Amino acid sequence: MNHHIITIDGPAGSGKSSVAREVANRLGFTFLDTGALYRAAAVAIREDGCCAQDNAACGRILKQIRLDLSGSRVFLNGRDITEEIRSPHISELASSIAVHPSVRSELLGIQRSFAGRTSLVVEGRDTGSVVFPDADLKIFLDATPEERARRRHEELRLKGSASVMDNVLKDLKNRDHRDETRKVSPLVIPEHGIVVDTTHLSFDEVVEKILSLARDRLTD
Repeated sequence: MNHHIITIDGPAGSGKSSVAREVANRLGFTFLDTGALYRAAAVAIREDGCCAQDNAACGRILKQIRLDLSGSRVFLNGRDITEEIRSPHISELASSIAVHPSVRSELLGIQRSFAGRTSLVVEGRDTGSVVFPDADLKIFLDATPEERARRRHEELRLKGSASVMDNVLKDLKNRDHRDETRKVSPLVIPEHGIVVDTTHLSFDEVVEKILSLARDRLTD
């Protein structure tokens, strides 16, 4: 059976996860949230207590753990940490450890292990440029920093977090800088990637645009 891979990359707050999940659902593909794997790795590193700036130490920890995805649930050594990985603190730590070559190397194998089993919609920062460079369709979602910060602020508000908009925007810009300037697998528009600016598009409009591109590409 011929399986297909669609990658959806982009900066924080561009809507990758929700869009990728819906596209996967509509196409009958499996959704692979690579960001969840990095957040799960951050939980493991935090619980170990090692220095998050130590590349070698972080890599050693990840060699000793087991990460699993089942539907929308995320498991660390058999423990469900789905809710825990969505906290702002873990998201920030995940962004920090993602600059380490050892962390990216350990998680790369896990991500690629899903290929060949089923058709995938994969979201992340480097899924089209590094993880699956031969994907059938590569999408790069983007939006202005202000719009992305507004979305993240609203998401946090709905979760009961008393976040300040200026702080959310500052954190987002810092994360963008780390993602774009890291030496290993920086955030880039992948080769042959199609940029979709979501600043003035509704969620449904973004989903429909990607579905249209997918149907054209996969038919071809």
